Amino acid sequence: MTTSSPAAEGVRARFDAFVHRYELDPSRPTVAQARRDLVRRTLAPAVGLFAAVVAVGLLIVGPLDSLPGEVVVNEELQKERTPLLNQLTAIWSAVGNTEVIIAGCLLVIALVWWRTRQWWVAVIPGIAVAVQAAVFMLSALVVGRERPDVELLDEAPPTSGFPSGHAGASVAFYVSLALLARRIRRRWLRYLVTTLCVLVPALVAYARLYRGMHHATDVGVGVLNGLVCVALGWRYLQREPAAEPQTLPTRARTNE
Repeated sequence: MTTSSPAAEGVRARFDAFVHRYELDPSRPTVAQARRDLVRRTLAPAVGLFAAVVAVGLLIVGPLDSLPGEVVVNEELQKERTPLLNQLTAIWSAVGNTEVIIAGCLLVIALVWWRTRQWWVAVIPGIAVAVQAAVFMLSALVVGRERPDVELLDEAPPTSGFPSGHAGASVAFYVSLALLARRIRRRWLRYLVTTLCVLVPALVAYARLYRGMHHATDVGVGVLNGLVCVALGWRYLQREPAAEPQTLPTRARTNE
């Protein structure tokens, strides 16, 4: 039987402490504390994220001349279009629409709040999506990148192509759900929900490329924007220092 190295065990312990931070410390914060932590631990770092996204975008549209060779990806996908894929990608793309994400957020917040009575946990998907949306909209306004020079299968929204708002929003929402899903006690259901929550953003990202709405870098930066906003949303509230592995909830340690 092989044993993990101390470094690997340390990484696993930190990961478990991050994922289960609201189970390790279920204490109820005050609204004032939550608001203070949100500004300090999420909104302030989001300013740095916005600056980084804008810097990458301006580099692409400026010195890199909008990466003209990148449109090859969209052209190749355009050649592969079929009626069936056109229909499927229309559905996958719609999953990342603003209306769907907002409605999903409201439903999840209400459901988690009802089931757990922990409003400070229930609001996490809303925080992640809102911060992602702010970074996306402001950076798209500043960068102003044109969409790929191929046939667009969707009506282009008023925002520019960089970064992808659909990709970012779907990652922010569904990955937040994947983290919340770690509380599901039935192992098969927990794995099923987690897998679906990871799969959906991948389908949305592919659909946006296939339908000609974004370049690959638009989607890539959109995904990164969503992932960072998930992390900022998940850690928005100050919790007690990470526990040692043996103090994690039994289900978290045994994965049963």
